[in-house]
Amino acid sequence: MKLLKKLIPILEWLPNYKKSQLRGDVIAGITVAIVLIPQGIAYALIAGLPPIYGLYAALVPQLMYAIFGSSRQVAIGPVAMDSLIVATGVSTLALIGSESYIAIAILLALIVGAIQFLMGVLRLGFIVNFLSRPVIIGFTSAVALIIGLNQFRNLLGVEFLQSDQVHILLEDVFNRIEYFNLNTTIIGIVACIIIMVFRKINKKIPNALVVVALGILAIRFFENQFTDVAIVKDIPSGLPKFSIPVIDIALIRELFPIAATLVMVGYLETISIGKTLEAKQDEYRIRPNQELVALGISNIVGSLFQSYPSTSSFSRSAINEESGGTTGVSALVSAIIVVLTLLFLTPVFYHLPKTILAAIIIVAVFNLINIKEAKRLWKANNLDFWLLVATFFSTLFFGIEYGILIGVGLSLIVLIFRTSRPYAIELGKVPNSDFYRNKSRFKEVVIDDEVLVFRFDAQLFYANSNYFRDKLDELTEEKGEALKLIVLDAESINRVDSTGIEMLKERIKYYKKRNIEFYFAAVKGPVRDAFFRGGLLEVLSLDHFFMRPNGAVNFYKTGDNQNQKKYAQYIHQAYE
Repeated sequence: MKLLKKLIPILEWLPNYKKSQLRGDVIAGITVAIVLIPQGIAYALIAGLPPIYGLYAALVPQLMYAIFGSSRQVAIGPVAMDSLIVATGVSTLALIGSESYIAIAILLALIVGAIQFLMGVLRLGFIVNFLSRPVIIGFTSAVALIIGLNQFRNLLGVEFLQSDQVHILLEDVFNRIEYFNLNTTIIGIVACIIIMVFRKINKKIPNALVVVALGILAIRFFENQFTDVAIVKDIPSGLPKFSIPVIDIALIRELFPIAATLVMVGYLETISIGKTLEAKQDEYRIRPNQELVALGISNIVGSLFQSYPSTSSFSRSAINEESGGTTGVSALVSAIIVVLTLLFLTPVFYHLPKTILAAIIIVAVFNLINIKEAKRLWKANNLDFWLLVATFFSTLFFGIEYGILIGVGLSLIVLIFRTSRPYAIELGKVPNSDFYRNKSRFKEVVIDDEVLVFRFDAQLFYANSNYFRDKLDELTEEKGEALKLIVLDAESINRVDSTGIEMLKERIKYYKKRNIEFYFAAVKGPVRDAFFRGGLLEVLSLDHFFMRPNGAVNFYKTGDNQNQKKYAQYIHQAYE
């Protein structure tokens, strides 16, 4: 039963559901649905799909996540970023809005779900850790800008090109801006202002619903004055029908790169939102691999009911938590309202101006452009700042797919650079103590010309063993002929591979020829095991291992150290 609860988290929290939670969940569910319905219609337009598909994506996926998700407050459904990625990938294979386009978008949801599910089952959630925070911020900020610029076509009433490359967008906007539709532009800009004002007053005000209602009323009652304003028109009523997407292996191969991008982005969004909400309560904990399974099932089952790829929403998850939602019941309430909308309320949206939807999207996504973080990184970490900038501009000018690939590549390069050149420093003795500290940070430490106490702050492996050797040789050259003892403070070394061990053996032999002793201090047990398995005892004895650098230096100076005798005896017993 415990395993079943782990696999299906709803079985863990639903039997313990309290009546006191119901009011908050119902209010949160209604509030999220009020935001979700206009957003779903708007995001379907970004994806190049008829509006009804935004509501389909808002229905089944969030029901599945409520059952299988480890977070009880994350809101699942259509989102702007994933919608644009869908449009970018699918538009190269079919005409936007066509039957084949819709079929490919639904197949893409199945592919994304299958990848997510397999990654979760195989416990591969750690792969996404290779995307660093600066890369995520650079990518999301660039995508937000691209989404916003793509909506200028609906905001201004001009058929601008749709693209995920900002220079193409800006060139077309600049060349055709003079053809803007005055009525459409006025309605769109007024809607943007209303949304921003309401956000300033109180974020809990359902600003999207307000501007949608005002837009519908304006067109309904002043139709003759706004005949040139594009509206949503007919949205079919009824629930999505069950149908299995057509499986085409050649098409799946073509869709795989965009599906992989959606998997990475969707999972990152869900984990980052889930961790943020998790920190605000003590009732549950996010399980990353379970989140992959939940997202996978949401997209797989969603695709069977005509949903395109969906994931968690920053804004709706925050609204859910702020409105009092504590469990998946709020998602069930939202789903019920979406069902009622699909059955009875779609005709209400007939007169909804597309420029209103553009305004909702533009204001929502431009808040994702994180200038504050870029300023902070400029002061805190120069390398991370340039990583953010490089990802941002790569995404803007090369497109979303290449942007995420470049971001991942740069993250790996930075990781390799940092692990191959870790912090390595000489330590000096703090006066009147047994401690050794960094000579660059603590100016009062005593440096002995005969002794080099060397600390290496990383695992020792093939990528940095040459750097270790070069840094050690550099410090020994600075000491000159007076040097008689090298002590490696290995407290910060938590792993060593065969390349690192062979390098150490070679250096120990080299320094022996120069009559320089080589001691080890504070070696962790697993690292010491690796040393001995690798044959380090072929070039030195167990007596060369010490608990602390001070013990090693004292032993060299005096030849007598009670603690060292006990430590050497302990090691002898452990490895007999």
